[in-house]
Amino acid sequence: MSEQFKYKSVFAPYFDNFLKMKDTMGYGLNKFRWVFLELDGFFIETGVTDAYITSEQIAAWSKTRVNDKARTLYDKYSVLSQFCRYMCHLGQECYIPRLPRQKDLDFIPYVFTHEQMESIFSECDKLAMPVANMNSALFAIPALIRFLYSSGVRIGEAIFVKNADVDYSRHWIIIRKTKNKMQRMVPVNSSLEEVMKQYETYRNRMPIKSLMDKESFFFVSTIGKPLTNGTVYGWFKKVLRQCGIHHIGKKQGPRVHDIRHTSAVHSFEKMVKGGVDIYCALPILSTFLGHKTIKGTEKYVRMVQEIYPDIIGMENPVTSFVFPQKPEIELDYGNSY
Repeated sequence: MSEQFKYKSVFAPYFDNFLKMKDTMGYGLNKFRWVFLELDGFFIETGVTDAYITSEQIAAWSKTRVNDKARTLYDKYSVLSQFCRYMCHLGQECYIPRLPRQKDLDFIPYVFTHEQMESIFSECDKLAMPVANMNSALFAIPALIRFLYSSGVRIGEAIFVKNADVDYSRHWIIIRKTKNKMQRMVPVNSSLEEVMKQYETYRNRMPIKSLMDKESFFFVSTIGKPLTNGTVYGWFKKVLRQCGIHHIGKKQGPRVHDIRHTSAVHSFEKMVKGGVDIYCALPILSTFLGHKTIKGTEKYVRMVQEIYPDIIGMENPVTSFVFPQKPEIELDYGNSY
């Protein structure tokens, strides 16, 4: 471990073992390491010598975080809560803090209608460069936006897809760069395959060395460079403007990530309207989105209920427990267009 993350408080060995456990489970460690470093310094400064955490200590630590934004503080509380549960599991009694409730965390994603998605696809196809630019992502945008909607993947996952990950013969794409460090396969339906092959045909005509190598990125700019989140978002805002969809800005969306939410809601809607039992639809959707647990998918069920109240009977006593109280197919492979 880096010298920067050498913990020195009484919790040092517990921090180290917790990180080893998370690493074994496939989690990214960066966020945990930094929060533990902050907590380690706090415990040293306040002279903590016993390996248990009290509610008073948590309250005192919280008062030191005056400059943390609501989202940042929530993430830190999440890490601390997990660590306290871990300590309790080891027999070291700790107070388990409740996660703070913040309005900022109740952000409601923008779910595009089917008509809006059709309009987005149409406007993507009409995009043009106002001036000559040898390094433009415009070339890949129409295929990329369709891929995001059909597969439900995150934009960060999509731009890291490489040529070797695309397998038309098996009708899937392997997603390797994932949020939870777990690779997964996403299905490719016939309409998406047609789009991707068309994009690939024109892409391969560009006189760029190594463009077709297995380890080269699939979605690239006109000079063969991989796309970035910011560049894709910039083009997406132009598309929204052409569609007459108001963009609020200041991270309020609609965002590129909202295509993933839309894909999830439309997929769940399609399954339920097609007669798929909710007990089966929820885990299918969870796997489709790459969630580790069904809990991460429950919010999409609530969104479907709010947008399409006629297709799910929330009052049904048999299925009501599936949906949490208020506090991501036609599986012929993803959404078509």
